[in-house]
Amino acid sequence: MPRQLFKNVDGFYVFSAYSEEWVRSALRYKPVPEDVFIVSYPKSGTTWMQHIVYNIFNGRSPPAHPLDASREMPFLELQGPDSVKEMPRPGVIKTHMPFGSQPYSLHAKYIYICRNPYDCCVSFFYHTKGLAAFQFQDGTFDEFFELFLNGKPDFSDYFEHLLSWYEHRHDPNVLFLTYEDLKKDTRAWVLKIADFLGNEYGTRLRAEQGLLEGILNRTSFKNMKVLNATIQEDLVKVANLAEDELPNWMKGLGHDADIDRVEKPLTEDTFRKGNVGDWRNHFSADQVKRLKERIELRTRGSDVMDLWKDNGLP
Repeated sequence: MPRQLFKNVDGFYVFSAYSEEWVRSALRYKPVPEDVFIVSYPKSGTTWMQHIVYNIFNGRSPPAHPLDASREMPFLELQGPDSVKEMPRPGVIKTHMPFGSQPYSLHAKYIYICRNPYDCCVSFFYHTKGLAAFQFQDGTFDEFFELFLNGKPDFSDYFEHLLSWYEHRHDPNVLFLTYEDLKKDTRAWVLKIADFLGNEYGTRLRAEQGLLEGILNRTSFKNMKVLNATIQEDLVKVANLAEDELPNWMKGLGHDADIDRVEKPLTEDTFRKGNVGDWRNHFSADQVKRLKERIELRTRGSDVMDLWKDNGLP
């Protein structure tokens, strides 16, 4: 990385462009009973899950325009807690916080989605390479692998994050699932997610099959990729807005990191492939060996890797 683009805010490791004041206020946020959080380590199926939950709540896809989408599905540590207060309800809040940092209440609900570390690393590489603010456009997978292996990309260590939530997988207000399982049987998991959100949602989807089929269609990889293309076009328009036309959370973005405000904010294809097993096209034999050693070290005493025992991992 050409600059110090990440910083520690009260033990939470984030991109330097994030407002420290807003990150701290996000960490102090007190959940209310109707809050529903989607929590993940980056590139683990977060956006897909946001769209599924939004569709269950509203019977339609979220807005394509980035500013409208951020209002209805706020990203807590980027936008601050005021964005949650202004969110239409029922709604869903995104975070990338490990359990120890996550605003937590027994009366709120948490959906935690995780992805195997090999595919997560590959997807996170393309994400970092595709976001202009990271200044990693010319970065290689070998370089990013070292960051991932040592717990130094955005939002810190993968294994710390995963293990912190795995310990709470049986909490009654936590729904814990893997990206791989969601992809393998999307229909069954959409119903489980609906049941978790409230009995009325699961009952309605079972009674009106057209509603369930609509959700599966709108959140399919093909249609999500088409929607993402529209989002990219709108992001270019957002980048050209005057300062007074931007929401408060965007006005200062980039100042702390000494980077341009929102020029070329996103070139990444959020729905690049969505495959399980794409890691085989990127990892060298030595990298497989080193990540296996890291997994053994970081997960010793835990059966967490059994989550992917049927996915052909090394």
